[in-house]
Amino acid sequence: MNIIIIEDEIKTAESLEKIILSVKPAAKITGHCQSIEEAVTMLTESPMPDLLFMDVQLADGLCFEIFKSVHITCPVVFCTAFDEYSLKAFKSNGVDYVLKPFSKEDIQGAFKKVDELKNFFQQKTMPGIEDLLSKLGVQGGKTSFLVFLNQKYKTVNIEDIAFFYIRHDSTWIMCFDKQQYPLNQSLDQVTQAVSAKQFFRLNRQYLVNIKAIKEVEPYFMRKLYVKLAIETPEKLLVNKEKSHSFLSWMENR
Repeated sequence: MNIIIIEDEIKTAESLEKIILSVKPAAKITGHCQSIEEAVTMLTESPMPDLLFMDVQLADGLCFEIFKSVHITCPVVFCTAFDEYSLKAFKSNGVDYVLKPFSKEDIQGAFKKVDELKNFFQQKTMPGIEDLLSKLGVQGGKTSFLVFLNQKYKTVNIEDIAFFYIRHDSTWIMCFDKQQYPLNQSLDQVTQAVSAKQFFRLNRQYLVNIKAIKEVEPYFMRKLYVKLAIETPEKLLVNKEKSHSFLSWMENR
């Protein structure tokens, strides 16, 4: 089980990690974050963990801001010194709400709830929408985007899009014919809207179509260098934490 701890107090985070590993020795703490900004970056650029332990009040605001920027698909155990945010926590993937100072028994109880939730859904297994669409020969996701350029609206078909990218803090579409269009959506929103089988989020700036990938080369520090059929302003690198999931995505077409 891969776990990320989001906690702005270093000593508290270290204490929590010790308790987690004492309760779940096989667990792996894959990351620590102390702020909303760090958490958004890690959760965007790295594979989603199996479980998140998240402090409610972080140095730069309430943790619920993270959910506005990242689509979190794993369970969350909220850890805080106050109980005033409990209702909001359970509306944000929360499976437990542990009050500080927490004990080993508190964390054991949290893991019990996570395991019970996992067992419930394993027993109620149903095919996901992507699997159903795949069996029907449909990619899923949006089939086009509405854009506005030169005082005109136009729809751009998803099959014509080589990649989406961020330029000057705005999201842009790059088509295979090298025509570009501004898009009034964040890259996170676009990532959730398109087919996960057809597009992959390489990093914070680029979301690419599988058909646009020309070749992939090993790079320094176990990163991957992705070359597209269309030249990009900068090198497209996939960090080592994300390289395995990227290669698996390319293989499982």
